[in-house]
Amino acid sequence: MNFSELLWQDTEHIFEACWENPFVQGIGKGDIPKEALIHYVKQDFEYLNAMSKAKAIGITKCTSREDMIMFKDTIDFVLNSETHPHHNLCAQAGVAYEELQGYALAPASQHYVLHMLHHAERGTLGDVIAVTLACPWVYLYVGERLMKEVNPNAGHPFNDWIRFYGDREEREMYKYIDRLDELAETATEEEKQRWRTLFMEGCQLEYMFFEDAYHAKDWPFARTLTDGKKA
Repeated sequence: MNFSELLWQDTEHIFEACWENPFVQGIGKGDIPKEALIHYVKQDFEYLNAMSKAKAIGITKCTSREDMIMFKDTIDFVLNSETHPHHNLCAQAGVAYEELQGYALAPASQHYVLHMLHHAERGTLGDVIAVTLACPWVYLYVGERLMKEVNPNAGHPFNDWIRFYGDREEREMYKYIDRLDELAETATEEEKQRWRTLFMEGCQLEYMFFEDAYHAKDWPFARTLTDGKKA
């Protein structure tokens, strides 16, 4: 059994929970509250900035140009292509994309970002891959399943979002899976256990991201200091 197959066994139930989440189901049905769409884009814009930083940290852990290119290509994709599904959600919410940028992270999103950057900075190449792998894997899973079960046409409100994640031929994610499998062949049991834990935590945080977006969860009190400045 490859290491990535073990990761799947550990977390298949969380992938299923992500699929059943009302945000993902709402994407499929073409019916999501405006507030949920806005919350999602605000949080995902900042999350993807952090993902780019984590991948950049990954480059510093590389010893081969092949690995460096792998991370570089992902950074380029996140910064220049993954804005496309955001524009789809903004169009449905009736809000300009630029209006939803620069907001503070909500609790679960902040934890996810800090978790990812902490382990990327302090860990090994394997840690960087493991802690950033849940996001693309979960989105591939729900995207391909939406394509299969919904098969949206051009008139579907979230056709662009679904096709962006579920209808691409080349998947950079598989390069990371293959590389982690290679690293696992010579890794210690302690390292592999850590990677399994990081990946599982990432999957759980992906679920929380969808959950918080649908319910537009935020801090319980306004993030305003006594002098009127934003915290």
